[in-house]
Amino acid sequence: MAQQPTGIHHLAFMAADIKKHIAFFSEVMGCPLVALFDMHGVPGGLHAFLRMNDHSYFSIVQLPEVDKIPIELGRTHAGRGEAPSAAGTLQHLAFGVDTEAELLAMRDRIRSHGVTVIGPIDHGMCKSIYFAGPDHMTLEVATSAAAIDPARWIDPAVLQKAGISQEEAQRFKAPAAYAGPSPVPQPAFDESKPHMPYPREAYLKMIAVPDELLGKMASYAEPPVPA
Repeated sequence: MAQQPTGIHHLAFMAADIKKHIAFFSEVMGCPLVALFDMHGVPGGLHAFLRMNDHSYFSIVQLPEVDKIPIELGRTHAGRGEAPSAAGTLQHLAFGVDTEAELLAMRDRIRSHGVTVIGPIDHGMCKSIYFAGPDHMTLEVATSAAAIDPARWIDPAVLQKAGISQEEAQRFKAPAAYAGPSPVPQPAFDESKPHMPYPREAYLKMIAVPDELLGKMASYAEPPVPA
């Protein structure tokens, strides 16, 4: 049984105008729209899914008043592949294709819609093209001819810059498997761990609810269109 993520199920971006994003990722990027529905449990929210393959999707969320939140390059958005944004934000997103021929085909498809594209650029581990999406998204399409070889691509000098010891590097390169019991009970609240920013009192109540009960309370399993 896998004890690591096996891929990306979906990536979700916020949109001020969900139609604009659907049009871009469908027509410009070639991803078919496969779902569009009221966002579960979120009044006024819209949620879209576009297919990359049978296991990976691109998701777009539109919420009320998002168009009134300012985009700030260098803070909320990087705007370029080498530019900064606030810690925890998505600096850029790279889609994958299988071959260099497919990379060039994507470059031509994107340019045919009037969107400028930089590249391909050869990074050794991959070749990439770069372009912008709606609302200052920083986007890339990349292809790798072979799997990344850690022996060639983990630079000892950069480990030192990142404050990673050799012992830590060995652990990071070969994460230990989890061999404990299942299910694992919810841990006691620890302020030092990552937490979702719900109101504290509500969050503490939420994490105290048994998994099965919370799942029943929050699930929306039926599609919006009847069979």
